[in-house]
Amino acid sequence: MAYATELDPERAAVEAIRTGDRSAFEAFARRNARWVRGVIFGVLGDPDRMDDVTQQVWQAVWTRIEALRDVSQWRSWLYRLARNAAVDAGREQARRKRLNQQAADAPITSPETPEGEAISRERHRAVMNAISGLPALYRQPFVLRHIEDWSYQQIADTMDMPPATVETRLVRARQLLREALTGKV
Repeated sequence: MAYATELDPERAAVEAIRTGDRSAFEAFARRNARWVRGVIFGVLGDPDRMDDVTQQVWQAVWTRIEALRDVSQWRSWLYRLARNAAVDAGREQARRKRLNQQAADAPITSPETPEGEAISRERHRAVMNAISGLPALYRQPFVLRHIEDWSYQQIADTMDMPPATVETRLVRARQLLREALTGKV
């Protein structure tokens, strides 16, 4: 989906990057780092590998910016770079271990205590592991929707699928997560 320059200030940054402007590139990378990492996590499901893959993506942006034919399509182009880099990295790694069910059964305590903080961290880890355990088919739209806060339409446009398919995959992803986190897998 093409956006007008007023609605998409990143177009000017992309144009500057195309001319070799390193400071525009660094600012662009800072502004878009969070969602690129979200895309990578959505595909790879491995937070330990995100930094390496993210660095590969930014290197690809710098070296391949001329391949972007339509500057208004920068977001889809960047998404594809991040997704492809993560898919490549995923092929090199073995599957991560499954959800640690002890976190789901831990008693509720105050996060202000050391014990509460440890339990909170363990629950967070359990949720992230459960998300990591989702098939990429469901994990990608789930991360874009619930971690990156993209709309169904943005996900549909970027992943080149109908919004109804996005909705179906999100419903299934939530169902799989619920099952994983309650030990009904």
